Amino acid sequence: MEDVMRLNSTLAGITHVLTGGQGIRPMELGDKRFLHPGPLRWLRAIGWAVALFFLIALTSLPTAEVFGHMWPKSSGVAQFIANLIGVLAGLGAYAAAVWFAEGRVPSELGAKSLLPELGTGLLTGAAMFALVMAFMAIFGLYDIKASGPAPVWIALGKAVQSGVIEELLIRAVLLRLVWRAFGPWIAFAVSAALFGLGHIVNPNATAFAAICIALEAGIMLGAFYALTGRVWASIGVHAAWNFTQGYVFGASVSGGEFGPAMASSTARPGVADWLTGGAFGPEASLPALVVCTSVGILVMYTAWRVGHLAGKKKALVN
Repeated sequence: MEDVMRLNSTLAGITHVLTGGQGIRPMELGDKRFLHPGPLRWLRAIGWAVALFFLIALTSLPTAEVFGHMWPKSSGVAQFIANLIGVLAGLGAYAAAVWFAEGRVPSELGAKSLLPELGTGLLTGAAMFALVMAFMAIFGLYDIKASGPAPVWIALGKAVQSGVIEELLIRAVLLRLVWRAFGPWIAFAVSAALFGLGHIVNPNATAFAAICIALEAGIMLGAFYALTGRVWASIGVHAAWNFTQGYVFGASVSGGEFGPAMASSTARPGVADWLTGGAFGPEASLPALVVCTSVGILVMYTAWRVGHLAGKKKALVN
């Protein structure tokens, strides 16, 4: 009994820190208007997921492109603002569409939890990637060379855009609505697999890289959403991981460059790609897989303990 009480106390502490004292809630799957109970709700949920996915993608990304072309490419601040406008357009499109088609204000974007959960996510994401690079350095897998201060705006804009838009698309849309249709476990499997497959077209991608992305990020980021009922922690972890990887350490991010960086980090020649991530970047490495999967299991277990991973029948009631 004492062990159970200590465990519950530990899990309560984790959720308190993660949410800044705002508290957690089950994911709101949607059960009104287009998602009302009745025949073929699973099919309506999947159809709505496809429509909402393309609505956000075709709102946010072109908006950022339009403003990015209007303003000087040489201005990092201008390009950051263009990315930020695109992000705000995506958030606005999601909120408006959910209100119109689902008859609710999206609690997954709850304003009161934005700052504490986003802040905790940012710290968590940065710490996780720093831990990965510490392993790389200790075991001689990477060469890390500091290059000093560098303009931050390009990397910051890319981190914000990838963190917000990808979390909206994969977690707030696909994970939530596949969960609505088929329950949590299929939702996690499908959203994680699609997240991994979405990276297979990136430069220098491999099958192992896609598997790493699916397991470490697809599961972990979904677990943060399932635990808190909001996407802010997932967004913070995602954005901070990419920013720390691309700007602070200057490593490849999903096979691409993130712009000017404070350091240069490259895998040592002759070391197996599965240990370093190769040209794709450290996220496709064994150290990243171990760190992120461990965090994902912890968060997923916490979500299960508090009852946020209900089976399909219970999830349909929430």
